[in-house]
Amino acid sequence: MRQALDASAAAVRPGITTGELDEIGARVLAGQGAESAPPKVYGFPGALCISVNDEAIHGIPGARVIQSGDLVKLDLVAEKDGFFADAAVTVQAGTAHEPAGALARCAESAFHQAARIARAGNRVSEIGRAVEQETHRCGFRVMRELCGHGVGRTIHEPPQVPNYHDPRMTARLTEGLVITIEPIIAAGSGRGALQSDGWTVRTADGSLSAHYEHTLVITKGAPVLLTAA
Repeated sequence: MRQALDASAAAVRPGITTGELDEIGARVLAGQGAESAPPKVYGFPGALCISVNDEAIHGIPGARVIQSGDLVKLDLVAEKDGFFADAAVTVQAGTAHEPAGALARCAESAFHQAARIARAGNRVSEIGRAVEQETHRCGFRVMRELCGHGVGRTIHEPPQVPNYHDPRMTARLTEGLVITIEPIIAAGSGRGALQSDGWTVRTADGSLSAHYEHTLVITKGAPVLLTAA
């Protein structure tokens, strides 16, 4: 699945449509004998979730034309032989602008900070603490309604993996557990709003958002990143 996500990311440029980006990812995925999971499981109208600028997650691919400076989030869940994996990247089209670039870099660095402590025996809540601390250090906010999750035999499995520290979450990570860590962050308040299409979540204040995600296996040491290559 990583090749499909990378192919779509490499094609992000001013003038391309989100529908064309979706077709690229779907074509590569099919060539690997895999298929997009959201249409199959939830009836999502696209192979990839493609969200632009203030769209945080679950943007529907279509006729929207990418403009220079747009912040494009590509989120792909693939299924093959009954197993699921989930990954996302944020790419800026054309000429780079700030704070969009800083926001995208922060989402990635928040992931890596969290992955460092994603080890068997540590609490799930410590992942959220690491994401939130790094996001605040960068001057941004996590979107608290949106979180990581278990994944494996379907898209969403227990446990939920929030992007903030919740002391009520006392569960510990166990060896062999497969989860996603996915910082979804915003330049503004961090509040989200579901749109009338029933899928797309935008930032409520219209601020930019970024998303970075991998599927990983918990071990006693460093986690195994299943979607990194």
